Amino acid sequence: MESHISVDGPEPDESLARLAEWLRGEPELAGRVKPKAAPPGDGEMGAAAELLVVSLGAGGALSVLASSLRAWLSQPRRSGIKVTVHRPDGQRLEIDARHVTKESVEEILRQALRAEEE
Repeated sequence: MESHISVDGPEPDESLARLAEWLRGEPELAGRVKPKAAPPGDGEMGAAAELLVVSLGAGGALSVLASSLRAWLSQPRRSGIKVTVHRPDGQRLEIDARHVTKESVEEILRQALRAEEE
C-alpha cells in the first residue's frame, strides 16, 4: 500500500522537502519515502506540485507515519501548513496543522488507504 501526500501553505516545495527529510529520519520509514510529480487534475496538462509517496507494509508503518506527521505538524513554525492525503479515487483528505491529533492523522490515513484497497 502507498500513501500519497502533498503539502500546502507557505513555501510548499520547501515544506515538502523538509517533510520528506523528516519522514526519512524514521527508521521504520527509511527507504519508503519517494518524491513524485502530482497527477494532473481535470483539465490540467500537468501539475507543478509534488507528492511524497510513502510505501506502507505490515509492521505498524501506518502508525509510525501518523505519529511522525503529527509531530512534524506540531512544530511551532508549521502552524500555517496543511498536509493532504490523496486517495486513488481523486478525493483528498486534509490534515490542518492547527487541528492535529495523532488520532485524527491516523484516521485520515486509514480512510485513504481503505479506498485504495477497494
